[in-house]
Amino acid sequence: MPHAIPEPYDWDSSFEVFYAQLDEEHKGLFKGVFACEKDPGNGDKLADLAAKVKAHFDYEEGQMQKANYGEFEAHKPLHTDFLKTLAGLKVPLSADTIKYAKEWLVNHIKDTDFKYKGKL
Repeated sequence: MPHAIPEPYDWDSSFEVFYAQLDEEHKGLFKGVFACEKDPGNGDKLADLAAKVKAHFDYEEGQMQKANYGEFEAHKPLHTDFLKTLAGLKVPLSADTIKYAKEWLVNHIKDTDFKYKGKL
């Protein structure tokens, strides 16, 4: 079931995975999506978001591998697909694209990332 999308679009404690760096990176991803929403024609903001997403996925996947996390093989393709979607975007971003990014991040954290709580 889809989760509620916070408005304003900001990380709150309901998204906490209880790993300090991952939570900080998730906060940054929320800020990056919000920045793109506020200025959908700014290619630098889109590029910044894409870089933050890539760095976060790299770190998160590294933590999963280090912990021999059993769901890694199912989790990684979700990251790969989202990165491919981001790479194909052009400015100005449409309202539908922003909505997709907001929903993807919220649902990914709460449905997928939450599975690794206490396991990394």
